[in-house]
Amino acid sequence: MTETLRELERQTRAADIVVICPADPADVDDAVLAELSYPTEVTRGPRGLCLQRNAILDALVGKADVVVFFDDDFFPCRDFLERLEGVFAARPDAAMVTGRVLADGIMTPGIAPVDARAVIAEAEAHPPGRRIRPVHNGYGCNMAALMAPIEQHNLRFDPALPLYGWLEDVDFSRRLAIASGGKVLQADCCRGVHLGTKSGRLQGVRFGYSQIANPLYILSKKGVLSPAWTLRQVTRNVLANLAGQFRPEPWVDRRGRLRGNLLAARDLIKGRARPDKILELN
Repeated sequence: MTETLRELERQTRAADIVVICPADPADVDDAVLAELSYPTEVTRGPRGLCLQRNAILDALVGKADVVVFFDDDFFPCRDFLERLEGVFAARPDAAMVTGRVLADGIMTPGIAPVDARAVIAEAEAHPPGRRIRPVHNGYGCNMAALMAPIEQHNLRFDPALPLYGWLEDVDFSRRLAIASGGKVLQADCCRGVHLGTKSGRLQGVRFGYSQIANPLYILSKKGVLSPAWTLRQVTRNVLANLAGQFRPEPWVDRRGRLRGNLLAARDLIKGRARPDKILELN
């Protein structure tokens, strides 16, 4: 988190306020906060990505036009917020904007901060892309949303998606787009690197269970996902875990994920699959 907070010092358009909701109070270094040039606010909420993001939304009600969610392992290019403000000004049909991820460590062992900064320096030496296109959903590591429809429709991240909240970004994006009648856009001019830090993320059995239970829950309870999209999502994850039994990546517990997939499939057949079941799994 400290590294990302320091990266935000580089923004050509400073944040009006940065609200932090840590999983653990020890994650916030008060000495670092005192050194920052932009205002910060630390809010408290129960542990869990959705609950922590909801605490941030609660803190911003009536105080902001746009909320930008950055994961604590996302490094934005220095013009990210400036470009983002321009996109919202130019596109009144936008309800959410997500940027272009120059490098993503989520499918690798992760990207070291020094390497992330090298990627960003190279990108900043060249003009950004100009493409802005509609997409299905924002990417949770970097997504910005209008506060007006969030407040009007009392939208929040679903607390029924516990811990890391697998697919919470998809669920929130689609509900925001439907409620507001606006679009989810991906803007190439808003760039950054997602380090994909592995600490704090679900691994093994719990993650595998979420890969099945969460999309099926969102499909059945929300009506914001299509059956075809959900089937592709579930199938891709299961096939990846099956293939990983033969050549597993050192940083992924493919055996545990597949076991979680099978447990979720069993519970689905018995009519008792639910996202919060992961809290009962070791």
